[in-house]
Amino acid sequence: MNLAIVHSRACVGVEAPAVTVEVHISNGMPALALVGLPETSVKEAKDRVRSAIVNAGFEFPSRRITVNLAPADLPKEGGRFDLPIALGILAASEQIPLNKLQDFEFLGELALSGELRPVKGALPAALAAKLANRCLVVPDSNGDQVALVGKDRHKSAPSLLKVCAHLHGQTQLDLVQHGPFVAEPCASDRDMQDIIGQQQGKRALEIAAAGGHNLLFLGPPGTGKTMLASRLRDLLPEMSIEEALETAAVASLTPQSIHEGNWRQRPFRTPHHSSSMAALVGGGSVPRPGEISLSHNGILFLDEMPEFERKVLDSLREPLESGEIVISRATTKTTFPARFQLIGALNPSPTGYYEGNQSRTNPQAILRYLSRLSGPLLDRFDMSIEIPALPRGTLADGGDRGESSAVIRQRVFDARESMLSRANKVNALLSTRELDSFCRLEKSDAEFLETALHQLGLSIRAYHRIIKVARTIADLAGCEQITRGHLAEALGYRAMDRLLRQISAQVV
Repeated sequence: MNLAIVHSRACVGVEAPAVTVEVHISNGMPALALVGLPETSVKEAKDRVRSAIVNAGFEFPSRRITVNLAPADLPKEGGRFDLPIALGILAASEQIPLNKLQDFEFLGELALSGELRPVKGALPAALAAKLANRCLVVPDSNGDQVALVGKDRHKSAPSLLKVCAHLHGQTQLDLVQHGPFVAEPCASDRDMQDIIGQQQGKRALEIAAAGGHNLLFLGPPGTGKTMLASRLRDLLPEMSIEEALETAAVASLTPQSIHEGNWRQRPFRTPHHSSSMAALVGGGSVPRPGEISLSHNGILFLDEMPEFERKVLDSLREPLESGEIVISRATTKTTFPARFQLIGALNPSPTGYYEGNQSRTNPQAILRYLSRLSGPLLDRFDMSIEIPALPRGTLADGGDRGESSAVIRQRVFDARESMLSRANKVNALLSTRELDSFCRLEKSDAEFLETALHQLGLSIRAYHRIIKVARTIADLAGCEQITRGHLAEALGYRAMDRLLRQISAQVV
């Protein structure tokens, strides 16, 4: 038989659609035709496959070979189809058994020597192959990723020759892992007690960790904003299996290492302020995930926020609401998950200071500087808090270091258990309808909050976010109902609104 069919997987965002590699060998002038909407990197497979087959000790057929990658309307890119194409040619020329191929799916880029090189997106392909009840064969370098979802089903191989030997029944393939991997502790060398003072900032961080709220730190340089943000991941619980798989599927599209030791740690991404919009939200002719998708189920920390381009920051507004980013191109539309917790930090003026240093910068310049953050973006922050300089003498006395991360983490875990048992989600993700059910206010408290809202000039979105923060404060205190004290504390975390209102009054 001169026709062979080999199963493989493409890579479209975090999905792995099935691709059927059909190889037909016929009489005619020796040639290799590759059809099925291949990109340039796929077309170059002709030369890689030819050399790999010969160097593996097989015969490359001196006949007309037609390779079709179906479906024809799905763009294919990368070297991931080298291995299935080579196996299809060998099966169609009856050098390996044809009947063994139907139970396998293959991914792998071939070196000219026949060795297998890693490909991106192996984890989504392993998930899809498992659902299709097939064994996925990948290069050894991808074994760590594939082991996360199919340690007992999937296989890996170092070369084309080893794959062929397995299909012949001469040897058995295993799934190679480069362990043993030791899971890193949540807080290996960081603790909240490393930070002197800033008890209000630590309290805000605890509330943000418990409820999944977006948090903005405002203060002069060197007061501990970055240190506080770096401690947030240590307060969060480990990701669930489902969350970890979603996050690892995105990370598998990049060169970063994913293995059993780190795959359930929440991501903490800190892009530089010179990052472009494509770097932050994703993009490219073949869409790639950006920092917001690589932060999925984790934390995105933006330091020196006014130094980012305004259009780059505003591109975060839709993903913060929807939890995903859709990148559209002429031939395709790709969706990446982007449910992340945003932590921002900025100075109150271009010089880094505001109070006590007004002589260096006038209010108009300060307002221009802070206006680089648009009002709709500031609305997406549930909390904003000032991190002031420490009073004189605090460092000499050793300061108040407060509670350890372990103590705070336990309170966060308890509060999260209350949220999950009540609504099966953290408070930051509650919908408007769920707010009416789980965050009902007394009439007098609702009037108090509405009055405060008008005084600060806040939007309805900010009204809902204040209620969510108050619900988290109540959960941390173990209270069933939101009280006036919880609302008052939540209103206290609106430092940016008060600062903008104060400066605007000075300008007028």
